[in-house]
Amino acid sequence: MSATAHRAIFDKVSLHQDIATVLIDEVTIRKRVRELGDIINREYARKDLLLVSVLKGSIVFMADLIRAITIPHEIDFMATSSYGAGVSSSGVVRILKDLNTSIEGRNVVIVEDIIDSGNTLSYLARIMQERRPASLRIMTLLDKPERREVDIHVDWVGFSIPNEFVVGYGLDYDEVYRNLPFIGVLKPSVYGASD
Repeated sequence: MSATAHRAIFDKVSLHQDIATVLIDEVTIRKRVRELGDIINREYARKDLLLVSVLKGSIVFMADLIRAITIPHEIDFMATSSYGAGVSSSGVVRILKDLNTSIEGRNVVIVEDIIDSGNTLSYLARIMQERRPASLRIMTLLDKPERREVDIHVDWVGFSIPNEFVVGYGLDYDEVYRNLPFIGVLKPSVYGASD
């Protein structure tokens, strides 16, 4: 994004004006995250549990999820890159930040914000399986099944969504819009597509 485009975004009074429609509202998200937390509480009662957040997009989801989890657990973070400043995955996955701890023999849940093509998650799951966890499962807030390019099993999905470019609740466009409390469809004019 050019400096001029960045200035245009930051000159705005509200990011809400760039949202075409609210796809999932704040109350609905909050309710579903509590339900997902309850699933983790049941599935991992009396088990060692490590939640791995895939940065940066899943950080808001992860923060709310761990508050909904009442059993002992640890967290760690990984950061990858496959998008750059674009709106679709490049297909090339790079690890920018690896885990701080060993996962060997541990029950691991990867916490993702959105699964689109599946390339990033497929790559991460393969790398993590090589590290010999006791179990490895995947939870995502959002899933775009129409966009899938690789076959990947996802254990828990918050919401299946249509093939729209979404922002908010941790998801961004060029590092902006993460702070919106809902999932919204970004107006195509914002990212250079025609309406």
